[in-house]
Amino acid sequence: MSSTQAPATRREVLFVLPGLILAMLLAMLDQLIVGTAMPTIVGELGGVEHLSWVVTAYVLTSTVSTPLYGKLGDLYGRKRLFIFAIIVFLAGSALSGIAQSMIQLIGFRALQGLGAGGLMVGVMAIIGDLVSPRERGKYQGYFAATMAAATIAGPLLGGFLTDHLSWRWVFYINIPLGILALFVIAARLHLPRHTIKHQIDYLGAALLTVAATSIVLVTTWGGSQYEWGSFQIIGLAILGVVAAVAFVFQERRAVEPIVPLHVFKSRNFTVSTLMGFLVGVAMFGAVTFLPLYQQTVQGASATNSGLLLLPLMGGSMVMSLVVGQIITRTGHYRSFPIIGSAAMAVGIGLLSMLDVGTGKLASAIFMVVLGIGMGLLMQVVMLLAQNSVEMKDMGVASSTSMFARSIGGSIGVSVFGAIFASRLTDALPSGASVGGGTNIDPAMLSQVPPEVKTSILEAIVHATQGVFLWALPFAVLAFVLSWFIKNEPLRGAPSADEAPPRDLESVSSV
Repeated sequence: MSSTQAPATRREVLFVLPGLILAMLLAMLDQLIVGTAMPTIVGELGGVEHLSWVVTAYVLTSTVSTPLYGKLGDLYGRKRLFIFAIIVFLAGSALSGIAQSMIQLIGFRALQGLGAGGLMVGVMAIIGDLVSPRERGKYQGYFAATMAAATIAGPLLGGFLTDHLSWRWVFYINIPLGILALFVIAARLHLPRHTIKHQIDYLGAALLTVAATSIVLVTTWGGSQYEWGSFQIIGLAILGVVAAVAFVFQERRAVEPIVPLHVFKSRNFTVSTLMGFLVGVAMFGAVTFLPLYQQTVQGASATNSGLLLLPLMGGSMVMSLVVGQIITRTGHYRSFPIIGSAAMAVGIGLLSMLDVGTGKLASAIFMVVLGIGMGLLMQVVMLLAQNSVEMKDMGVASSTSMFARSIGGSIGVSVFGAIFASRLTDALPSGASVGGGTNIDPAMLSQVPPEVKTSILEAIVHATQGVFLWALPFAVLAFVLSWFIKNEPLRGAPSADEAPPRDLESVSSV
């Protein structure tokens, strides 16, 4: 794609926006909707020993395929690859819905993840193709709102479909939404076709796949399936490091590298990618344990677990929309990641003070502070990555940023899970049990004597505090890195004669 490609008109963007939002909703929703259905799935299909692989298979294939979609989209055109990803995702969803065994479900979930990897990066790269960085903020605000809505609605919808229809509808629900997205994208999305002959870096793709797979498996299995010092975990870690080093050497000599290393010559791209990784570690890793604290210590209903994070997601959604509008109108962005990372650090610091007596209002305020930091950070990090590269590398920039955040989140969940389990075990009174490790059953707490329950709750608080205390240095490091961002102009200042859209009503006619 030429770097001089003219941005799409606002009308063209608004026509295709519903399809992009639906595609992002599918990818986000399926990471969250399955969890509440898992007990019912195991009850019908059996194979409880393979339970974790239903999630791991999806995360693994979606993470590994993200950089490949980004590069292949740059080489061969975004639209056809995006349509392919939607079709693969729908095929995986349909097959998961008719699975007759746990092994089948795991395989079909892996296929579904293979499509999901192209949905998220495709959405971000396509909007990067259509809209200049200066105008992009307000549209990315809509995507941030979609992510927040999916986070809240996912567990609730999963529980509703499982209780009132069947767990299979957790997967079937994707089909009508996906078909609608497919229709909108096929009919409304117009991007230039690539006619240049390319050479695919197969060796680089293979090395990246091995490295990413090893990292995801180490962070998924470490401390749960296998001990951290086991042969399997150490072997995977060594394999991942060796593959990563070999990948870097391969990318330096490849004609068409999967991740061209020259993009890291841009300070803003490198800083934003590192910040995305740190945000993934600190935010996704630590926030994972908030619902557990609220269900056990604060006695919240597990049925409403999706609503427990509403203050966090509400703060993030509102701030994302506000920041997007400010960036579009002023072109200013440098202060947002600085303030955002500071707010994230403050929010994590406040959450490290959670105690047995902390009320729901106080914890909600703490989460709002963290959500504001997320809203200031998330879309700006992606915007920086995209604005730092030429148009021909838009897919690489988008996928690398998302890949870094995903790997960071995977590492954060694993490391903080080990910290949580260790601190919980150390603090539990002798002979007390809460289900083992991080698999705490809130129902068990109602069956223990009051004095023992108090000790268990204090142990859970001690473990939760430790998670946020360990997450705090990552947030502080992100704050330090944010000061190295250069205030480079955003491409594509809005034209004076182009009035801002009054609303999105015209989209509903698509």
